[in-house]
Formats: sequence, structure tokens, C-alpha cells
Amino acid sequence: MDAFKLFLLCLLCSNTFNSVMCSLEIHCNQKDMNTLLHFKQGLIDPSGLLSSWFPNLDCCQWSGIKCDDITARVTQLYLPCYTNHPQLLPYGDKDDKSHCLSGAFSLTLLELEFLNYLNLSNNDFKCIKYSSIGSHRCDDFSTDNLPYLFGNTTKLHYLDLSYNYDLVVHDLHWISPLTSLQYLNLGGVYIHKDIDWLQSVTMLPSLEELHLVSCQLENLYPFLHYANFTSLQVLNLAHNNFVSEFPTWLFNLSSGISHIDLSQNQIHSQLPKTLPCFRSLKSLVLSQNYLKGTIPDWLGQLEQLQELDLSHNFLSGSIPTSLGNLSSLTILILESNEFNGSLPDDLGKLFNLETLRVAANSLTGIVSERNLLSFQNLRELSLSSPGLDFDFNSEWVPPFQLKHIRLGYVRNKFPAWLFKHSSLKYLAIGDSNASFEPLDKFWKFATQLEFISLERNTINGDMSNVVLNSKVVWLVGNNLGGFVPRITPEVVVLHLRNNSLSGSISTMLCQNMTNKSNLVHLNLAYNNLSGELTDCWNNWDSLVLINLGHNNLKGEIPNSMGSLSNLRCLSVGNNMLSGEVPLSLKKCHNLSIFDVGHNNLSGVLPSRFGENIKGLKLGSNQFSGTIPTQICELHSLMVMDFSSNRLSGSIPDCLHNITTMVANYASNRRVGFILNFPGFSVTVVTSVQILIKGNELSYVYLMNVIDLSNNNLSGNVPSDMYMLTGLQSLNLSHNHLMGTISEEIVNLKPLESIDLSRNNFSGQIPSSMSNLHYLEVLNLSFNNFMGKIPSGTQLGFTELSYIGNPGLCGPPLSNICQQDEEHHATKPTEEEEEEEDDTFEIYSWFYMGLGIGFAVGFWGVLVSAIFFNRRCNRAYIH
Repeated sequence: MDAFKLFLLCLLCSNTFNSVMCSLEIHCNQKDMNTLLHFKQGLIDPSGLLSSWFPNLDCCQWSGIKCDDITARVTQLYLPCYTNHPQLLPYGDKDDKSHCLSGAFSLTLLELEFLNYLNLSNNDFKCIKYSSIGSHRCDDFSTDNLPYLFGNTTKLHYLDLSYNYDLVVHDLHWISPLTSLQYLNLGGVYIHKDIDWLQSVTMLPSLEELHLVSCQLENLYPFLHYANFTSLQVLNLAHNNFVSEFPTWLFNLSSGISHIDLSQNQIHSQLPKTLPCFRSLKSLVLSQNYLKGTIPDWLGQLEQLQELDLSHNFLSGSIPTSLGNLSSLTILILESNEFNGSLPDDLGKLFNLETLRVAANSLTGIVSERNLLSFQNLRELSLSSPGLDFDFNSEWVPPFQLKHIRLGYVRNKFPAWLFKHSSLKYLAIGDSNASFEPLDKFWKFATQLEFISLERNTINGDMSNVVLNSKVVWLVGNNLGGFVPRITPEVVVLHLRNNSLSGSISTMLCQNMTNKSNLVHLNLAYNNLSGELTDCWNNWDSLVLINLGHNNLKGEIPNSMGSLSNLRCLSVGNNMLSGEVPLSLKKCHNLSIFDVGHNNLSGVLPSRFGENIKGLKLGSNQFSGTIPTQICELHSLMVMDFSSNRLSGSIPDCLHNITTMVANYASNRRVGFILNFPGFSVTVVTSVQILIKGNELSYVYLMNVIDLSNNNLSGNVPSDMYMLTGLQSLNLSHNHLMGTISEEIVNLKPLESIDLSRNNFSGQIPSSMSNLHYLEVLNLSFNNFMGKIPSGTQLGFTELSYIGNPGLCGPPLSNICQQDEEHHATKPTEEEEEEEDDTFEIYSWFYMGLGIGFAVGFWGVLVSAIFFNRRCNRAYIH
């Protein structure tokens, strides 16, 4: 029905006698219906979301479809997938999208000529295709035909395909004809690095919001001077891989450019004499990239800017005073960069500022109430740099009420003005030597907080009579003493690692709680706790992570721990526990890390674990018997540490069934979880101490490790050991193993460390070992190897790697092989001796230089690993 007929109908309906005609229904356009049905054909719809999409039903009544009230043409398609966002999400786990739309996103949908709104976010599309031209391949469509296919009448204003995490885009030319587009969100979609993404989006003259978060973009076009945006208000390019300085085109966004050739960074039009600078930008987010250099002064001329987030980059220099000109700014986030100098006084001009975060830089100077007086609306403040000196008047009353504050390197006294913030919910203070006295006043104040983090301070307080009430309690490395504090059911995270707490944990765990506990994370490691592991664990079934390692706990592991059905990590290593591992722990089906190393546990090796187990640290105990073959059923196992026990028998010949040991890449090498709270989230990642390359270090990213050293194992190395192509460290030292090492050891290409010392291995060292290019530590000492050490394997290794093998010869050992002696049996002439001396001198310098280079290179890797893990072993707080 056309508009004129509809108009006549409305006139008739105005007459009460003709009201019967008002009941006439308007059906959707047949062409629109066919387009939608064609789109449906390429979809997988597991939940039946499109079950109403059938020709015998008006398409304006289909789920997710909205039509124009007058013309009955399809104008909106709203089919986002809703996934649960629980308070606790295991780290690395993706949202469950088994009920979401999947398959291919067909561009035929864009033939709906009156479509103005399209939202298919958070589904599970795999690719983009245009099937109506006869090809069923993804991303296979002709750019020449696109304007013809979509026509010039496209009215699409809003397009959201974000969070289709498996969607890969190899071509963006299909976006260019959408000239009416105002909102574009492709966040979480992988845009191939070879795409000129900026060229495609600059062809959209009406674009107001552009969101390309986590698209793995690499080119920010830093040398491009102009970009053809005329209406852009929001630009979010966070969490990409941009390695460049600040791009100039962000300022010179002009309406006087007709074409941009990004491949040559040239402008193909005559620029106006006075280039109209684009100043309507309201939000600029470039956080979590690799931007370097300084912030340009021209950024202060974006007069409409309300949000500026440049955090987590490598920007340096001073914070420009020109930012004080951004009078509309409400959010300024510059934390985690390399800025230096003082905090500019001009920031005091930002009267509308609500969020100021400049922590984790190298700022210097004095910060006092004078810097904050003009911030009437401030709600979030983050200031933390070693060179900042806080000098606040103890009687100062702030003109604002904070909800979030993060301070670092506070000296002398705790800022008294914080007690005046009755709305404060989030408090983080670190690396400070300030006095928190009087402590009773501070802990009373802390009861209003939902999040409290005190890390590496010098509080020196007695916690025996303290009751903690915050959802997240993160008190690490503060020298807190006394007994373990009591907690209320509100506490979800209790992290008191590396303090001086003493006494029994039963004072907390066995307390009478009127309401059910919500505790998820309990970490009391590195304290002076004593007594037994209480048997009160039935009251704490919400626990996901328990770390009580490095204390003085004794007794047996209680059976009640088997009731912790949600448990993912149990670490009680480096204590004085005894007895056998209770069978009740097999009920903990979600257990990923089980660390009981360095205790006095006995009995047979526990092997009945769930399919999620990734790390078994059972070393340095008194376990006996053989290695059970059930270990081979743990397909997710990455860390197998059975070292320093009393194990006997042979190594099972089924290890190749451990899937992660065979794979070169494990999908998730980190164990932890994400806790979501209103206003913030906490990511907790657990670490595992692994002895590798002669050092026991804490690893956040799990490695594929087998350590069976210091036992009584015998027999040959099973042939399937050479099938573990994902193995990174192998330690079989100090056993009674025998036989030869197969040439197939070359299959273990990721190996970084091999220790076969003090066994009864014989035969020759496989020449294929010289092809293990990642190998950094090799120990074959005190065996019965014989023959010449293959060339290549000795590079970087000293004779300590081979001593105790009387039959071995060749460098780096001093034993000269017989064939080499025969080769040099003929006495050289005097001229040859001189030449040989010169040659020896050259090679001596060569080997010396090579040795130094290797040592320096290895130390660099080692130091990087130490610093990396030190940094990653902390919780990430958002």
C-alpha cells in the first residue's frame, strides 16, 4: 500500500461510520521479506530465535524486526545475543554463546533500502559474505558492484557487529557506500592488518561515533596529515596494536578533502587556505596501545572534548598545559605512561572534571589542596608517582565527594581529608610509609568501603580484633601482625599475603556466621600461621581459590575440603602437612591447580582429578609406589611435578594421551577468575612455582613441564615421551633410568631445558639435539654416554653438562676423540705451525666473543622473565 492510499484510509478512518476500515492491516513489503529470508538461510539458529521468520506471517511481526508505521518497510533489525555476565567468570573463559546466532553475516541484509538500525552484536558470526552474486566464500565480493548492490538510497544510521569475537574481516569496502551511517561499532572483530581501515571509514561523511576496540589494528597512519571526518564526536580505538607517535590527522579532521590515498599518505584535492579544524570531538580513547612520544599541544584545542583516555601507553614528556583549555572535559585518564614533570596548574581550569587519573607515571613536585580546589564535581582521583610529595593541610575540607581514590608513595601521615569522604567506596594506597594511626579510626572508616587495597605499606598493626567488611580486601606486604582478622559475609576477596599474621586459621574459618559466606578468594600465604588445617571448610563452599602456602601449618588435609565444589586452585605447599591426600578431593571437579609440594605427605600419588586439572605440584614429599596410569587421563595437565619423592617402577607409556603436552599451544595457560562488581572489577591470576633452568620461579603463564627427578624410577624412557611436541621442560635426573636417547627427541622442538643427569643412560648423544633451537639448559652429566659430542650442542654449554661420562669426547670436554687425534697425527711444518697459531688466536677470540654474547643474551631472557612474572603475579584492578 502506497502513502497516498494510506492517506485516504486515514481520512476515511476519521469518520466514525467508516471506523471498520481502520482495522485493515498493513503487511510488510514483499521485497523486504525475501531479503530477510535470504539472510536467514546462511544462519545457524540453535535457540530458535528466528522461528517466527516464515512467509505466512507478516515480517513486521517477526522477532527483532520493526517496520515503519506508515509505509510498512523494514527499518530496524535488533538481534543482539544476551549472555550471562556472572559475578565470577573464570579467567580466559569466553561467554557461552551456544544459543547465539552463528554462521555467515550476509551483506544482502543491506539491500533493505529503508533499514536505518542494525544491531547483531555479541553473536557468533564467523565471516562476512555476499552470497547473492553467486559466491559462497567469505569476504568474496566485488568492490565495483557494491554501490550498485546497495543502491544510493541506503538509510542505515546505526551498525553494531561488536563482540562477534570469531568474526574475521578481510575487506571493509562494503562499508563505504553506507553514506548515512552515524554509528559504527566493530569492537572485538579482527580486522586484518592489511586493510586500510581509515580509508574505508573516512568515506562516511555522517559518521558521529566510531568504535574499533580490540580489532588488532596496527596502522594508525602517524604521517597522514588530514582525514575526511566532518561529524565525528566519539573515537574509540582502545586495545589495539598501534606503535606510533600521536597521529596528526586527529586534529586536522577536515571537510575539504575529497579523497585520501592512505597507501602513499597523499591528499588528492586542493586544500582550502584555512583548513577548518574539526573541534566537535567529544570522546577520544586510545588507551592500551603502544603510543610513544609526547602529547601535542594542539590536543588542547579540541574545545568540545569531554573524555580523553590515553592510559597504558608509552607516552612521555610533560603533561601539556594546553589540556587546561578543555573546559568541557569530565574524564581525563593519563595513567600508566612515562610522563614526567609536575602536575600542571592549568588543570585547575577543568571545573567540570569528574575523573582524574594520572597514576603510574614519573611525575614530580608537590601536590596539595591547591591542585584540587577547583574540582567541585570530582568523583575519582588517582595519583601515584615516586617523585610526588603530598602536602595536604590536615584541616582541609574538600569541595567534592570522592567515590574512588588511588594514592601511592604517601609519606608521613595518612591524608586526614580522606576521612571526610562519606561516599568513598574504593580506596587503594600502595608503596607508602605513612602512619595509619590511629588504626582503630582507620579500620572503622574502612567498613564503608567496598574495595580496599593496601599494598607494600608500613602499617605494622595488630589485626586480632579487626572485623573486615569490604567486598574486596587486598592487604599485601604491610607487615600486619596478630591473629587472622574476622570477616563478615560481605567479603568476597580476602588477600592478606606476605604479612606477619600468626596463630591458627580456625579463628576466622570456624567463627559463627549468621549468613552464608560469599568468600571466593582466600590468600594467607607467606605468613607465620601455625596449627592444623581446620575441618570447618563445609561453611565456605563458595571458595574458588585457596592459598595457604609458605606457613607453618601441620596435620592432615581435612576431608571437608572435598566439599568445596567450586574450588579451582588449592595451594598449601611449603608447610609441614602429613598423612595421605584425602580421596574426598576427587569431588572438586573444577580443580585446576593442586599444589602440596614441600610437605611430608605420604601414600600413593593422588591421580583422581577432574578434567580441568592443569597443574599438579606433588614434589618434595614422601609419596611412594609407581606413577599411576590414570595420570594419562588428565588431558589438560601442563605441570607434572612429582620430584623428590620415593616413586619407583617405570615411566608410564601413555603420556601422549595428555593433550596439552602434545599441543604446541594451549588455549588458556592462565588460571584465575574475574570478579565483576558495580563500578569495578577484579582480575585474580594465580601463579605456580616451577623449577626450570635451575631456578624456581613463579609463572603466571603455565608451561608444559615434566619433573620426575630425585626418585627411584627405572627402565627405559618410553617411546611416547618423544611424542610430547608441546613439552618445554623435562627433568628425569637422579633416577635409575637406562637405555639410549632416541633421535626422535628432535620432535620436542619447544624444549628449553633438559636434565637427564645421574642416571644409567648409554649410547651416543643424538645428533638431532643440535636442532633444538630453544634449548638453554642441558645436563647429561654422570651417565654412560659415549662417542663424540655432536657439533652444535656444545655451544653455550660448559663441560659441566657432560662430565661423568668417561666415554664422551670432544668439545667442550678436554678428552680428544680418537678420530681427531689421527687427523692431527702428522707433525706440521714450521710455517704451518705459525699459521695454526694465528688461526688458534682468531678462533679463541671467536669463541670468547660467542660465549660472552650467549651469557649476556641468556641473562637478558632470565631477567625479563623475572620482571615479567613479578609484574604479572599481581591482581589487575579495573
